Amino acid sequence: MVDGRLVCSCLVMGVEAEGSTVETIEGMADGENLHPLQQKFLENAALQCGICTPGFLIAAKALLEKNPDPTETEVRYWLAGNLCRCTGYDKIIRSVLDVAAEAKGA
Repeated sequence: MVDGRLVCSCLVMGVEAEGSTVETIEGMADGENLHPLQQKFLENAALQCGICTPGFLIAAKALLEKNPDPTETEVRYWLAGNLCRCTGYDKIIRSVLDVAAEAKGA
């Protein structure tokens, strides 16, 4: 995330981010306390090799900040720019929807 906007990190040069607020996977957890999305990914086995996981988590976080109660179609659309070759997408989508449901019920 650069200045609150979801970007493809592989397409942003470092100099383009100068003076911007950059949010990465490293800032999601609060010390030892995982972000709810990180926790749900673990619980639902929504990750394998870990290459795509940071992108999915950051994109899902951005989605839930913008729309805390997305439909499955909205989640799939929002995460479409992230590619996973290990798990498929069902566990990832389920994890995002679970976090949204739990936040709604809290």
